[in-house]
Amino acid sequence: MATRSTLVIKVTAGADAPERCSQAFTVASVAAASGTRVSLWLTGESAWFALPGRAAEFELPHAAPLPDLMEAVLASGGGITLCTQCAARRGIEEKDVAEGVRIAGAQVFVSEIMPEGVQALVY
Repeated sequence: MATRSTLVIKVTAGADAPERCSQAFTVASVAAASGTRVSLWLTGESAWFALPGRAAEFELPHAAPLPDLMEAVLASGGGITLCTQCAARRGIEEKDVAEGVRIAGAQVFVSEIMPEGVQALVY
């Protein structure tokens, strides 16, 4: 039985660079909808979207709402991870994050991108 490929997307942009941010979430949700396993990493300014309700505050004309895109990733069996260091710098703890979001660090990121057949994108 063949294993499904995984697309790992690390988004570093948030409201500070809305088009880059939206592009990352859009690519993640489209890949998930197409049957690709997706691992979406929230780092830098996108870390704030790990908090309940924060993704709903993001607005960009002609772009799908971030909560819908995040739900598409989770509904497909994909994962959303908040960077450990990014969370710590912002005072975000495990108890603070939205349902379905985990906090993990570089070791987990490396383990996800290293298997053969994995592709990673950074926005």
